[in-house]
Amino acid sequence: MKLNHRRFDAVIVGGGGAGLRAALELARSEFKVAVLSKVFPTRSHTVSAQGGITAALANVDEDHWHWHMYDTVKGSDYLGDQDAIEFMCRNAAAVVYELEHMGLPFSRLPDGRIYQRPFGGQSKHYGGEQAVRTCAAADRTGHALLHTLYQQNIAARTQFFDEFFALDLLRDDEGYILGVVALEIATGEVWVFEARATLLATGGAGRVYRHSTNALINSGDGLGMVLRAGLPLEDMEFWQFHPTGIPEVGVLMTEGCRGEGGYLINRAGERFMARYAPHALDLASRDVVARAIAQEIAAGRGCGPHGDHVLLKLDHLGAQVIQERLPGIRELAIRFAGVDPVHAPVPVTPTVHYMMGGIPTNLHAQVVVPERYGPEEPVPGLYAAGECACVSVHGANRLGGNSLLDLLVFGRAAGQHMREYLHDNPYPRPLPKSAAEPALERLTRWERDRGDERVAPLRAEMQQIVQTHCGVYRHAEGLHQGLARLSEVEARLERARIDDRSRVFNTARIEALELENLLAIARATLVSAAARTESRGAHAREDYPARDDDRWLRHTLYYREGDRLDYKPVRLQPLTVEPFQPKERVY
Repeated sequence: MKLNHRRFDAVIVGGGGAGLRAALELARSEFKVAVLSKVFPTRSHTVSAQGGITAALANVDEDHWHWHMYDTVKGSDYLGDQDAIEFMCRNAAAVVYELEHMGLPFSRLPDGRIYQRPFGGQSKHYGGEQAVRTCAAADRTGHALLHTLYQQNIAARTQFFDEFFALDLLRDDEGYILGVVALEIATGEVWVFEARATLLATGGAGRVYRHSTNALINSGDGLGMVLRAGLPLEDMEFWQFHPTGIPEVGVLMTEGCRGEGGYLINRAGERFMARYAPHALDLASRDVVARAIAQEIAAGRGCGPHGDHVLLKLDHLGAQVIQERLPGIRELAIRFAGVDPVHAPVPVTPTVHYMMGGIPTNLHAQVVVPERYGPEEPVPGLYAAGECACVSVHGANRLGGNSLLDLLVFGRAAGQHMREYLHDNPYPRPLPKSAAEPALERLTRWERDRGDERVAPLRAEMQQIVQTHCGVYRHAEGLHQGLARLSEVEARLERARIDDRSRVFNTARIEALELENLLAIARATLVSAAARTESRGAHAREDYPARDDDRWLRHTLYYREGDRLDYKPVRLQPLTVEPFQPKERVY
């Protein structure tokens, strides 16, 4: 098979917020940067982030980055690494002001300052009154962010390779990452992108579940590449169920709805969150609210003919507030729920939204693995940032508004450290002749014309398995049943074929390659969840309802070979301040 070959200083896989922020840092430093994206960059999933970017600007009320840090540590159920959390919260204001100077059209207060709204899990004075901390551009913050960064990259002359699907990492015998192999979707041609530094910014893998707020493109491609390279994934048992997704379709009703004053009611019209979070109510942490809704439904207090959802009430806010602050939400509710929130409450149910785990990284976004010298030795030449990475600032549960902040802070940190790495390693290492062979074998496997299985039914069955056996609540029997069923699906994948074997825009082949990634991630999720015999954050075990800090205050590392698990300690020591010691987490 003919290979096209290009060489760059740095290759970035993913055109979302993290990838674009890192690319901008490098392109402005005159490095030759390639951004590979399987969709046009402004269609990356960052575009769908609604609520805002959390930063202690104190534009609306008194605030401090240390309060934000406390809330993030508490929100993580104390599994977040406190040095990384301090780094993120201290840099939050700087990255927001950078975006403002780049031209991001934030909503404004009457005096012209950036508008901020309340969000769940955010407090003043270390758990006191509700904080107003999340910087918003109406309910289209991610859209505004992505377009701003893309325009800045165009000005900086970043080179984009749109509609390229990354297949596998290129490595040498010493473990250096030397770039990626990618498939050009439009032509079916295979490309070798050689680079001294490679950043994975491929986003999440929410499509491993049946009901998800994630776009169809969120198939965890970077995570699959890392697993096939023999590297581990971290904390894959932790998946956030957003409390307010529209039933069946999974479309997100932003937490900003509740930040603006919306609230949840059950079949009887009761504001039930007082039972579960008497202080924070509807603005408790997402995992708390999601479990509360699940319990209301299980108790028979759900709404609708099947009692399978609750209602999000916004009509009391008035048409003007909804149109000014939540215009996109109104459109989504009318289109996907058939309800105008100006006049009636909207049906909502917990829906998979965000992956707290991912590719293990340090503060500089270097991918790190346990090796001879400790639990976090950098993999030379390899970086990861955004939802695909696990630094870990989110621990067992992410607070709303911290996802865009995460990709901005660590996307920038990745670009800065890659710049130093490129200065220190000015010459490319020789690429082994066989480096691209694993990727070519993956492609060749889908060219055979025999097989009695199809990709779409296998994907649907995998999603149903993970949804059923690893949902809001988990237990040992269900997790092991899910693993057994998943093994059957993996075995059937070996007999799968695709009918379209053309080269030009062969989306069937892309879907097959995505399914290979998703199945590996599903297995990592179920194995990791079965092993963690406690309840912490988004991982709620019915058979182990208590948090167990003595045994489980540690990160899970999953390796593909033999479903091997390893562990590493949570970094409890911040950079400059005293640590927040684990205590009971109540809202």
